[in-house]
Amino acid sequence: MFRISRYLHALTRPAGSVEPPVKPTGPVVIWNLVRRCNLTCRHCYATSADKDFPGELTTFEVFDVMDDLKRFGVPVLILSGGEPLMRPDILAISKRAKSMGFYVGLSSNGTLINEETIVDIAEIGYDYVGISIDGMRATHDRFRRKQGAFDESMRGIRFCRDAGLKVGLRFTLTQDNAAELPDLLRLMDDEGIDKFYLSHLNYAGRGYKNRNDDVHHRITREAMDLLFATCWEDVQQGRKREFVTGNNDADGVYLLLWAARHLPQHLPRLQAMISRWGGNSSGVNIANIDNEGRVHPDTMWWDYTLGSVKERPFSEIWQDTSEPLMAGLKRKMRPLEGRCADCTHRSVCGGNSRTRAWRLTGNPWAEDPGCYLSDDEIKPLPAMRAATG
Repeated sequence: MFRISRYLHALTRPAGSVEPPVKPTGPVVIWNLVRRCNLTCRHCYATSADKDFPGELTTFEVFDVMDDLKRFGVPVLILSGGEPLMRPDILAISKRAKSMGFYVGLSSNGTLINEETIVDIAEIGYDYVGISIDGMRATHDRFRRKQGAFDESMRGIRFCRDAGLKVGLRFTLTQDNAAELPDLLRLMDDEGIDKFYLSHLNYAGRGYKNRNDDVHHRITREAMDLLFATCWEDVQQGRKREFVTGNNDADGVYLLLWAARHLPQHLPRLQAMISRWGGNSSGVNIANIDNEGRVHPDTMWWDYTLGSVKERPFSEIWQDTSEPLMAGLKRKMRPLEGRCADCTHRSVCGGNSRTRAWRLTGNPWAEDPGCYLSDDEIKPLPAMRAATG
């Protein structure tokens, strides 16, 4: 995850006043508590459906895992699905997580948040509610495969906002909806929404089957240019909204390229800050537990299982570097190959998405086919500055 706002807002504060990032006490855990969902979205990485799936963790098993996660130092739980609100015990799980001191996020499609359910949701006091929006009304309904889904999701967003919860739009960028990004940013303005999360399409689940819908690199660059410019305008106006991206850690390098064109006076400081970010943290600071208790390096690695919390604690699984993929992911300099090995910015992006490389080549260390930087742009920054004029 790349927090654009964190870096651009820091540029307005005196040098030396921005504290370096604190090393996490444990990984952020994205927990797909249930696979069932009332929608069948085109890009669903969990390949969910509106039916019960066998073998899911019981309430007491979830509680036992939460105890282990807390002892292990996990600071954040993102409760996801499927649609997490379709799990009967979601409120009990959420309440316990909050009482244990976790930062608790809810990742929902928003359609089940209404005048009745918002009462319990507000009482839980989620630290953040992220609701997926795939475009404006017609596009969103087509992606979600349900007429009226957009209106239902927007209703959920408004209920969360009006209840005082921090709520954000989650947008997965594809070639079919990239043109609607400006409209969604205006929607964010109109609705008074706190956060915008742009996810690049990754190759997992139905997202993998639809990989031909992934945006061309030019469209990706245009989308990032717009997002950076929108965030910088917020900074200049003193607004505190958040803009975040995920699933393409080349975004960190591309922000430096954008700054070289638009904010050259801030480039050295920005480069110093982003160099401390570290890029892709799958298998290190990001973890995933699926509905059956299998542990994955992140949510896009559902075809690759590290172990099961039904058989041994998450804390043991996560630290086991006898597992080849985990050993490579936890290396400070991952054993990258091809174009990624030659990139001078690998310390910034961390090699980007290893999932894309693995799904398309069978080799998790091959170059990332989703990197949208040109051959010139993976050279040292001064050369990129010259190339951008």
